[in-house]
Amino acid sequence: QVQLVESGGGLVQAGGSLRLSCAASGRAFSSYRMGWFRQAPGKERECVAVSSGGGIYSADSLKGRFTILRVNPANTVYLQMNSLTPEDTAVYYCAADTSGYLRARCDDYGMDYWGKGTLVTVSS
Repeated sequence: QVQLVESGGGLVQAGGSLRLSCAASGRAFSSYRMGWFRQAPGKERECVAVSSGGGIYSADSLKGRFTILRVNPANTVYLQMNSLTPEDTAVYYCAADTSGYLRARCDDYGMDYWGKGTLVTVSS
């Protein structure tokens, strides 16, 4: 059983930055494929960025503004978000694929554990 706890969400003005954190339990964190996803009101959940096997895979529309970073000794993955716009308002979720398989794509295939999410609201 893996537990994921997100933090760092909140209200930020357009143009600002925010860093989300996801603390994970589990002894094999370094082998997990970790990802950040988001779901805006009325929209489907979408992949933001995934870290897998040393590679980083991001949504094309967010490249250059959002960056995923993992710190394996701390069992933590971060999402650095810059130049935020109101369109980035969403609940952001952390997810883990604990299978150990590598997957060089930004998607939720194989993600078997999810956090409860943290709300990010960007005001104009």
